[in-house]
Amino acid sequence: MRTHTLRGTSVISMTSPTPDALRALGLPAQVRACLFDLDGVLTQTATLHFAAWKQTFDALLADLGEGEFTRADYAAYVDGRRRYDGVRTFLASRGIEREEGSPHDPPEADTICGIGNRKNADVQRILATDGVDTFPGSVRYLAAVREAGLATAIVTASANGAAVVEAAGLAEQFDTRIDGVVAAERQLPGKPAPDTFLAGAEALGVEPAAAVVIEDAVSGVQAGRAGNFGYVVGVNRLDHAEALSEAGADVVVDDLADLLTEGAGTTLSRPPVAVPGPPADRPDDEPTTGEEDP
Repeated sequence: MRTHTLRGTSVISMTSPTPDALRALGLPAQVRACLFDLDGVLTQTATLHFAAWKQTFDALLADLGEGEFTRADYAAYVDGRRRYDGVRTFLASRGIEREEGSPHDPPEADTICGIGNRKNADVQRILATDGVDTFPGSVRYLAAVREAGLATAIVTASANGAAVVEAAGLAEQFDTRIDGVVAAERQLPGKPAPDTFLAGAEALGVEPAAAVVIEDAVSGVQAGRAGNFGYVVGVNRLDHAEALSEAGADVVVDDLADLLTEGAGTTLSRPPVAVPGPPADRPDDEPTTGEEDP
């Protein structure tokens, strides 16, 4: 039995997962909650976001005689970050400066916020016309997580989080949601800062050590590590398994369903736990790195 909310207030999971259930999920014995990123982990909206960013940035870059926006740019400077943070970080990587502007700037405004709003207008148009596809393996894993009795939260920097979750038909699978709207209301720093994930754990009533962070973005993995969460799963959607591992992922998989069995298609920094127990010790002086969400 669960208390259900999608606005970040406290919830309680009345079911305690068994050691066998956690073992079957590839998770350590102390885990009581799963914090899922949305775009690229559960929904196939990362491709949508990349296309919208590329259309937005390529027009700007062409006017400046700069090279096009690439998938490598997306992974390094935009993926996992809040929309305006992504604009700032990418433009800075090319030595391009723009005034900040206001979140209320129209999409045609040549400001940080205007550029971000231009991209968001494209995303909303595509969502309205094409809908949202999910990753079957992730939906299967989510179902197993729910069946095991773990509490669940969506933690996404996207201000479109509610619309995407609804369009994907996943709203009832989550006990709470911390998205870009909630983060803005609470003035929570975006990823790679751990604050949004910490807010998700708090909303579920669990300590970070009892929660697993599941992310496809380097910035999100960094946030999970920075927040001292009990386990961090990296999902390799952009062919950057090594970067996810270096960012602090305890395990990297090509598909979340790979955690349910020792199937093919996994690229592991450390294999999924076969016996319940804490993740491997990490040296106290090991550096953590950082980055945020679109």
